[in-house]
Amino acid sequence: MTEGNFVDYVKMHVSSGKGGKGSAHLHREKYIAKGGPDGGDGGRGGHVIIRGKSNLWTLLHLKFKRHIKAGHGEHGGKSRSTGADGGDVYIDVPLGTVVRDTETNNIIFEIIEEGEEKIIAEGGKGGLGNWNFKTATNQTPRYAQPGLPLEERDITLELKVLADVGLVGFPNAGKSTLLSVITSAKPKIADYEFTTLKPNLGIVKYRDFQTFVMADIPGIIEGAAEGKGLGYYFLRHIERNSVLLFLIPADADDIKKQYDILLDELRRYNPEMLDKERIIAISKCDMLDDELKVELKEELDNELPIPYVFISSVAQQGITELKDILWKILNN
Repeated sequence: MTEGNFVDYVKMHVSSGKGGKGSAHLHREKYIAKGGPDGGDGGRGGHVIIRGKSNLWTLLHLKFKRHIKAGHGEHGGKSRSTGADGGDVYIDVPLGTVVRDTETNNIIFEIIEEGEEKIIAEGGKGGLGNWNFKTATNQTPRYAQPGLPLEERDITLELKVLADVGLVGFPNAGKSTLLSVITSAKPKIADYEFTTLKPNLGIVKYRDFQTFVMADIPGIIEGAAEGKGLGYYFLRHIERNSVLLFLIPADADDIKKQYDILLDELRRYNPEMLDKERIIAISKCDMLDDELKVELKEELDNELPIPYVFISSVAQQGITELKDILWKILNN
């Protein structure tokens, strides 16, 4: 999927159908002088329903659907005929979609399972026909209930991709290169910052035909909280990752400092992210000779509080070891 086809944020206005009104009909038939009330009930208005689909990866199909309307319920008829219900409208979304009220920004619900259905706008109930109100003392009611009105609201759909491992790093740290090597994904790769403008997903193949999903998000820089770089816009995509893989290049001036900056930006976005399992991959290690690698390892053993591994996506070094560590963490 190309970057232009990845849509993870959509606003829309939804409205259900109004209920049909009940009938106040009085029965008329030859040779039946006083047939009495026989007005039927009105039909229910259609619901607007959000439905989860595992074969969707983006909200692209909803990008230009700004108004969603369900059908109105039909009115009741004679001979106790109930009006037809209004047609329900289904909005199919990828798993991991959060539905918010646009006005309050409060989360209404989340869709995380295949086939999960939740009503976002409930159709109005149909009114009762006059035959419901017939009693011994009121044998000819000439009134019926109107249908209940429709429900409408503005909603925002936010996609949080579901992945086992999320890549975290500064721009140009080699995240897209690693994803292209370790999975079959084809992210954009170039020698300038902010090459990745949209999240990318890839499936990592492991031993015995096992797999897990890895997500690459646009690079984070210091000061993202103040809107620098791409800000926090894409960090929601790693909120649901089980493991955070920090990617820091071997030629960084201070690896521990870069790790602390990235961790602080995550903390400022959502402190709960610090509860996730974390591992550091020192990328671009093909630039180091054995002596430099030993010196760097001695330094990192004293500074880094979490496991780390030396890798080179270009030279295919340390990739198998990285997969082993990630698989072990994911299956503990």
